[in-house]
Amino acid sequence: MKKILLLFTFILSFQFSTVSAQTHLEVNGVTVPRKIEFQNKTLQLNGAGGRSKMWLEVYVQALYLSQLSQDPKFIIDSNTEMAIRIEITSSMVSSNKLTKAMNAGFEKSAGSNLEELRPRIEDFKKLLSDPITEKDVFILAYNPFDQTINVIKNDVPKGKIPGFDFKKALFGIWLSDKPVDDTLKKHLLGQ
Repeated sequence: MKKILLLFTFILSFQFSTVSAQTHLEVNGVTVPRKIEFQNKTLQLNGAGGRSKMWLEVYVQALYLSQLSQDPKFIIDSNTEMAIRIEITSSMVSSNKLTKAMNAGFEKSAGSNLEELRPRIEDFKKLLSDPITEKDVFILAYNPFDQTINVIKNDVPKGKIPGFDFKKALFGIWLSDKPVDDTLKKHLLGQ
């Protein structure tokens, strides 16, 4: 009887761990959902990885798409629902440091469009200006219907930034030919 009970317990715990493994992925100690909902559409995890600065991991990022892809140009140019999820993993990250990093990323990604995007970049940085603490989660989700990037912090909508060109530059920070981190780019592409 003990053996049967033990076997039953093992099978039950195995089933629960399998279900958990299917709905989440662990990246550097952060639990990343395999799917997120945005605009009544389910977006699937394309890839995820950590971002480090000077040997310190600062955040774990995940890319969610409506159509999975390993082609960065296709993702940047796609006018479909997609999202970036960023979970802060270090107390060393501040809103000032995050917006400076975003600024540097836009400078690499936007190219000749930088000056045209500058007012919207400044508006975007304002949406990230609240104090940031470890475990804060940002969702930067693109809505193709009104062509806006929706900024959500800890499930609270902070605002929207308009423009497909802005979306391309934002996703280009991590996926362009000059990404902020080559290894993170590969992870986001599921490589």
